[in-house]
Amino acid sequence: MMASLWFGLIASSALVIGALIGVRFELPKRLLAILLSFAAGSLITALAFELFEDAYQQGGIVRAAVGLLAGAIVFTALSAFLDRLAQPGRTSKSKPADEVQGSPKLDTDAAASDRAATSASTRGAAGMALLAAVTLDGVPENVALGISLEEGSGGLALLAAIFVSNFPEALVGASSMRSQGRKAGSIMLLWSVCAVLLVAAVVLGAGPLSSAEPATISLPLAFAAGAVIASLADTLMPEAYEHGGPAVALSTAAGFVLSFTLSLV
Repeated sequence: MMASLWFGLIASSALVIGALIGVRFELPKRLLAILLSFAAGSLITALAFELFEDAYQQGGIVRAAVGLLAGAIVFTALSAFLDRLAQPGRTSKSKPADEVQGSPKLDTDAAASDRAATSASTRGAAGMALLAAVTLDGVPENVALGISLEEGSGGLALLAAIFVSNFPEALVGASSMRSQGRKAGSIMLLWSVCAVLLVAAVVLGAGPLSSAEPATISLPLAFAAGAVIASLADTLMPEAYEHGGPAVALSTAAGFVLSFTLSLV
């Protein structure tokens, strides 16, 4: 149990660190894109070797596939809702594909030193939407982390992936809230509460869920994998490429290699 608590604290500390930097500093746009793409590469390893593979081994391909599709559908639907919340007037149907920008909730302009924040950020909607998205995506991921620890499968790759994905999202979200004029203490409190919730999810995965039947464990693992895939396609990769260009391919590869190396430990 102590191991799960420590892993949860390490994974969720990225939220607090990212939020702290977000309320105090502004970073270059390209650096933010590199951080996002590095996180995407790490998550690819985690979902393939820590989440979906375990889900398949625990419950078979049908249960794993159903759980994955459910996670992807739920995340995509809620992500679309959060995008509308972050920028109510935004519609992509009337725009050509090459003019559609990244997800409004992940407004990296708010955290960049070389761009002005969007209207969604100055209203604070983007920051709150991103906080909700991190919680939605993070709960199944952290439950899966707890389960992997209790099973003795290590979980280092998943831990690294969660950490490096939490950091830029919290940084951007806190910056968006700062652009609205929220006080630093209020911003830090919101992200700290989110961090505590995700620590509890790790403990839950290592505790009550660890003794469940393998077929039961398969579902949250696959659901988390589906949520990760959806977040990669919906938010992280498009946003990273939009602001970082082709160079983000290298940082994505670096994230994958690091996470895969950790999965071998």
